[in-house]
Amino acid sequence: MKVLVLNCGSSSVKLQLVDAEAGAADHAPLAVRARGAVHNVSSPNATWSVDVGDRHVDGELHLRDHSSAARELLARFRDAYGGAIDAVGHRIVHGGSRYREATVIDRAVIDSLTELEELAPLHNGPCVAGVRAARAALGDAAPMTASFDTTFHRDLPPVASQYAIPAGIAERCGIRRYGFHGLSYQSVLARYCHLTDTPSGQATLIVLHLGSGCSAAAIRDGRSADTSMGFTPLEGLMMSTRSGDLDPAIVAFLAQHDHVSATTVEQWLNTRSGLLGVSRSTADMRELLAVERDDEHARLAIEMFAYRARKYVGAYLAALGGAAAVVFTGGIGENSPVVRTRILDGMEWLGIRLDPACNSSCVGAPARLSTDDSRVAVYSIPTDEEGVIARDAVRLLNTPA
Repeated sequence: MKVLVLNCGSSSVKLQLVDAEAGAADHAPLAVRARGAVHNVSSPNATWSVDVGDRHVDGELHLRDHSSAARELLARFRDAYGGAIDAVGHRIVHGGSRYREATVIDRAVIDSLTELEELAPLHNGPCVAGVRAARAALGDAAPMTASFDTTFHRDLPPVASQYAIPAGIAERCGIRRYGFHGLSYQSVLARYCHLTDTPSGQATLIVLHLGSGCSAAAIRDGRSADTSMGFTPLEGLMMSTRSGDLDPAIVAFLAQHDHVSATTVEQWLNTRSGLLGVSRSTADMRELLAVERDDEHARLAIEMFAYRARKYVGAYLAALGGAAAVVFTGGIGENSPVVRTRILDGMEWLGIRLDPACNSSCVGAPARLSTDDSRVAVYSIPTDEEGVIARDAVRLLNTPA
């Protein structure tokens, strides 16, 4: 089955066309037939690219929003590919309490996903725009499915999922810690278990998903026991443009002090904070590492990023009572040996010992990064969210009604 996987992020639209068959092992990479992306959506310098086999085409775009980005990318992909598409799988960030499993998309599902936009406006809005664009471009010929980042965390224990606010308010408004990056954690868990010959029900790990968005997950016996993101993807680790954890009173203070709405402050925390806010220059970790020697703000941003991640590793080791491994994934986690080193610096007393040679040579590939005598192993494992989404589509569409 040829599944087109569409992933609409806060500033990008990406697609992959993969071959996925029923019964394919969860850890096995799927054959990718084509890729495409639009970067810097809603920016004057938006760019697009499509790769089909050995053919590469790219260019610039002037876009208004994710809807136009998804339409333009799909049109260019169809021009370059021209073959059959059996199904379309979508990544949806927030499933709320309504969606605990992947689902086939129909009109009712689209309407309910629209209602969930208020929980993750930077993410669910673009995701729904991608669903509508795919429906407009492909019609009803290719059935569509939705896979949710919140599904992996659906059974968080109450001690980890509840906030210490009035219970009646929490129940009435559906306020709880949902957790995100679940598709990534599901993928990494399966690959870790395969690499180490560990039964999934016996895997106890701490996984750091470090990219534009960043989160940590404590996995006990193959299930999510805690995670750093909460009611929305804003909570937790310091990220590229998101603040992560902060005193909630800051929102009301800034709203009153600067005479703006709470919504405006929330937008600042999502789009102007994190690495960008502290460095005063860029949200790109690579650019910060390149200038940190001469730029004190860049240096502080990197130090804060590593310090906060290190605190979560320590907290989750305590919460789990120890772990078999710490696993890095995501764009930064997979590709930055320097950041991995800084996060784990000083944790030798907990039995975490990086092998400098293994760590420095590992970029974008699965590998063990720790020494043989490290009590807690360290791995880098590339995530494959698209593979999880494609397998969900195959499973749902091959299941008899």
